[in-house]
Amino acid sequence: MNKHPSAQYSIWFLLIVMVFITCLITANIVAVKLVSIASLIVPAGIVIFPISYIVGDVLTEVYGFQRARRVIWLGFFCNLLAVIGIIIGQGLPAASFWEAQAAYERILGYTPRLLVASFVAFLVGEFTNSYVLSRMKVATKGRWLWTRTIASTFVAQGLDSVIFIFIAFWGTSPQDTLLGAMATQWLFKVVYEAAATPLTYVVVNFIKRQEGIDTYDQDISFNPLSLAE
Repeated sequence: MNKHPSAQYSIWFLLIVMVFITCLITANIVAVKLVSIASLIVPAGIVIFPISYIVGDVLTEVYGFQRARRVIWLGFFCNLLAVIGIIIGQGLPAASFWEAQAAYERILGYTPRLLVASFVAFLVGEFTNSYVLSRMKVATKGRWLWTRTIASTFVAQGLDSVIFIFIAFWGTSPQDTLLGAMATQWLFKVVYEAAATPLTYVVVNFIKRQEGIDTYDQDISFNPLSLAE
């Protein structure tokens, strides 16, 4: 297999990007609902958001950190655009016969604190996930995919959960409640990733065969602000 992907974007790469961004935006919209899963109270977004990490694993494993970095920033700006559209829609004057303004604001409304928490947690979590997986792939010479998908999720989702809850809710609820919420979300996401490992193997192997690509990130910059590829 080739060591580095070509500059051309294939249909498989575009499909992966589509799934990644769709999961990200959908998770942020549905997260307003709290659900009970096995007696655990978690945001509804927790069901679909971890899929973005699984897709991120596929991106880094097949195409490498540099291309994954571009997709992470693309996802960030797509989500930002969606949020701007929702805020503008909320601010536009409602038709006289439309009675759902309060419901719109309740479900789709964002507070600045929640937005900052969501965006910072996303960037830190996704870049950490990609970095850890990339470095572990080189260290293990491409063996034991399961170790790096789970390890990268363990580290990245931990940071994601801690950063989001700390920025969004610290000072508004008892500390033990927030710490419990951090631990619950972290555990749920890691278990989710572990359970999805067989599927990750299938998708990774399929994409590698289709693309003829298996990228090893050697002698590259891991600067998240760089857009070089």
